[in-house]
Amino acid sequence: MYLIVGLGNPEEKYSNTRHNIGFDVINELSKDFNIKVSKFKFDAFYGMGEIKGKKVILVKPQTFMNASGESIIKFKKFYKIFNKNIIVTYDDMDLGLGNIRLKAKGGSGTHNGMKSVVENLNTEDFIRVRVGIGNPKYKSEIIEYVLEKIPKREREILDNSIKKAKDSILEVLENGIDIAMNKFN
Repeated sequence: MYLIVGLGNPEEKYSNTRHNIGFDVINELSKDFNIKVSKFKFDAFYGMGEIKGKKVILVKPQTFMNASGESIIKFKKFYKIFNKNIIVTYDDMDLGLGNIRLKAKGGSGTHNGMKSVVENLNTEDFIRVRVGIGNPKYKSEIIEYVLEKIPKREREILDNSIKKAKDSILEVLENGIDIAMNKFN
């Protein structure tokens, strides 16, 4: 079984923001594979189904970004999911706008949601699918940048990135992380 988690913030005011790209990827998977992410447990909306012959749980934590790991660890423990079968997708300012990057393991970088995930799982050994959102002109604008509505000029680029991120997750499920990294990185 795979746990596929998109990071984001729960309130409607955060929809269509750069920081909710992870939720957008989960929404694409949900739509394409008819897995309703509408049940609520462990501080998250989730749905269960099958993708590429693998049982999956699609998860959108509702704990706010900086506490995302609290929800993820509950799913991991309850469903006895191996770390190598956890896929977390999220926005990344360290990647250029529209780029995606897969990693089999690694640190949390500057992303507070990922810091929570690493801290709660007590490991860096899980799959990440990062979606590049670019970065603001000044470091002092980081919070406003990630939480503002996505400008029209960026929307098409990010929509393509969200689809690529979804496709990369499908590749992981079908052929493993190494082949997916070679294909998408």
